[in-house]
Amino acid sequence: MKLVHLFLTLASICSLVASDYQGDALNSLKTSLRVGPGQLTDWNINQVNPCTWTSVNCVGSTVVSLTLSSLQCSGILSPRIGVLRNLTTLVLQGNNITGEIPKEIGNLSSLTTLDLENNHLTGKIPDSLGNLTKLQFLVLSQNDLTGNIPQSMSNLQKLISLQLAYNGLSGPVPDRLFQINKYNFTGNNLNCGPNFSHPCASRTSDAGGSKKSKIGVVIGIIGGLVGFLICVGVLFLLLKGRHKGYRREVFVDVAGEDDRRIAFGQLKRFAWRELQLATDNFSEKNVLGQGGFGKVYKGVLADNTKIAVKRLTDYESPGGEAAFLREVEMISVAVHRNLLRLIGFCTTPSERLLVYPFMQNLSVAYRLREIKPGEPVLEWPTRKRVALGTARGLEYLHEHCNPKIIHRDVKAANVLLDEDYEAVVGDFGLAKLVDVRKTNVTTQVRGTMGHIAPEYLSTGKSSERTDVFGYGIMLLELVTGQRAIDFSRLEEEDDVLLLDHVKKLEREKRLDAIVDRNLVRNYDGVEVEMMMQVALLCTQPSPEDRPTMSEVVRMLEGEGLAERWEEWQQVEVTRRQEYERLQRRFDWGEDSVYNQDAIELSGGR
Repeated sequence: MKLVHLFLTLASICSLVASDYQGDALNSLKTSLRVGPGQLTDWNINQVNPCTWTSVNCVGSTVVSLTLSSLQCSGILSPRIGVLRNLTTLVLQGNNITGEIPKEIGNLSSLTTLDLENNHLTGKIPDSLGNLTKLQFLVLSQNDLTGNIPQSMSNLQKLISLQLAYNGLSGPVPDRLFQINKYNFTGNNLNCGPNFSHPCASRTSDAGGSKKSKIGVVIGIIGGLVGFLICVGVLFLLLKGRHKGYRREVFVDVAGEDDRRIAFGQLKRFAWRELQLATDNFSEKNVLGQGGFGKVYKGVLADNTKIAVKRLTDYESPGGEAAFLREVEMISVAVHRNLLRLIGFCTTPSERLLVYPFMQNLSVAYRLREIKPGEPVLEWPTRKRVALGTARGLEYLHEHCNPKIIHRDVKAANVLLDEDYEAVVGDFGLAKLVDVRKTNVTTQVRGTMGHIAPEYLSTGKSSERTDVFGYGIMLLELVTGQRAIDFSRLEEEDDVLLLDHVKKLEREKRLDAIVDRNLVRNYDGVEVEMMMQVALLCTQPSPEDRPTMSEVVRMLEGEGLAERWEEWQQVEVTRRQEYERLQRRFDWGEDSVYNQDAIELSGGR
C-alpha cells in the first residue's frame, strides 16, 4: 500500500508540473483555430492549470478530454496539440477548420477517440495516425482530404469505427480496414463498391455522417467520464485513508524525523531537523525579511536546492493542527504563474513552518528602496510587468479559486521577483491560516499601515476590494519608489500618507515630482499617467467604487480606463467641492452663526 501511495504522490507532482505546458498547448490551439467571439472566454493563458476551462476534462491535473464542437472555428490545427500525450478524447467536429491534419497528432499515444468530421481539412491523412494504437473511433468524414489512405492505419488493431466518407481520397484501401466493425469510405475514389470485392460501407454504418459512429463517440466519451469518476473515487478513498493515518501521528520535534508526503500530493512534509540544518539553525544572518506572520529565512537543502522558510508566529496551542492542514491545502491548490508556490511545510507541537522556492531577486520593496550600491534599478518596463503580473495573480485568487482567497496584505514587500523579474505574489492566504485557529476572535485586522483599506480598518471586515485598495497603494509604490507611509515628509510639510501626497501632486499636474527619481526620466509619461489613474481608481474610499481585479487587468492592458477615469474625475470634483464647502463652514460659518445669535440676544435685552 505504501508503494501505491508513493506512486500516487509522484503522479500528483508530475501532473502539477505538466499543467503549465498543457495550458500553453491548449492556448496555442485556441489561437490557431481562431475561435469565434464569445467562445472559450475562460481560457486564461495566465492560469497555469487548465482543468477548470470550458470543454476541458482532467484526471487530477492531467488533461484527458477536449471537446470543441461547432464553435465556428476558422483557423488551422496547431501542431502543439501533440504534447498532450495523455489525451484520450479529441472532438473538433462541426467547425470550419482548414489546413492539414498535423503529423504531431500521432504523438497522442493515449487517444481512443478522434473526431474531426465536417470541417474543411485538406491534404493527406498523415502516416503518423498509425501510431495511435489505442484508437477506437476515428471520424474524418465530410472534409477535403486527398491522397491515399496510409498503410500504417492497418496498425490500429483496436479500431471499432472508421468514418472517412465524402472526402477526395483515392487509391487502395488497406485490407485490414475492411475488417473493422463499422467503416464508411463512400463519396471517395477508393477501390471499393460495386466494381470491387469490398463494399464502401459496412452494413452497420450510415452514409455521410455515420450517426452510429457518433453514438460510438458518445459512448467513448461517457466511458471516459465513468473511468474518470471511478479513478477519482479510488483516489479519494486512498487519500482519505492516508489523511486519517497522518492525524493519528504525533508530530515530535526529533532530529532525523522521516520525510512524509501529505494527502495534498505536491507538498512535502519536511522534518524539523532538515530545515534547522538548511537555515543554519535559523541564523539571523539568513533572515530575508520579517512581517506580521513571522520571519523568513534563506535556506539550502542537502541537494543544494535554495528555499525560503517562513517560521510562523501567533500559535496558541497545538490543537490547531487540523485547521492548519486545511488552510495549507487551500494555499497549495492555488497554482498560477504569478503566485508563490508552496512546496512544503513542517509541524511540531510548538512550530509551524512553510517552505517556498527561493526568489532570486527578492521583493519589489527591496528593489525599490533597499538595493545595494552597484545593484540595478528596477526599470520602468519591468515595473509595468510587475503591475500586470501582480494584478493577474490577485485576479486568480479572487475569481478562480474556490473558495476565493483574500490576501489582506498586498504591498510591494509581498510581491517577489523571480530570476526573470516576473512578479510572484507571496503570503496569500496566510491571514486566514493564522486566524482560523483562534476561537475567541471573529475577525482580526491584518496588514500594514498605509496599505489597509479604510473600511477594513474601521470594521475588521475584509473583501476582495480591500485587496484592490492595497494593490492601488502598491502601484503608487512602483511609480514613486516611496513607502506607503513616511513621517519624514512632515519636514517638508507634505502628507504622511503616500496616497494623499500623490493626490495632491496629481491635482497640481506635477508628474515629474511623482515619479521615482531613480528612473532618471527613463520612463513613458503616458504610461506613468495611466498607472497613476489605475492606482487612484483602486484606492477610492468606498469599496463599491473600486474596480475588480479582472477590470484592473483589462485597464492595464488599455481597455476601459479612459471611461472609468472620466467618471472618477467627476465624482472627485463633486467630493472636493463638498469638502471645501464644509471646510469654509467650520472655519468661519459656525462663528458667524454664534455671533448673530449673540447680537439677537443683546437686542432682545
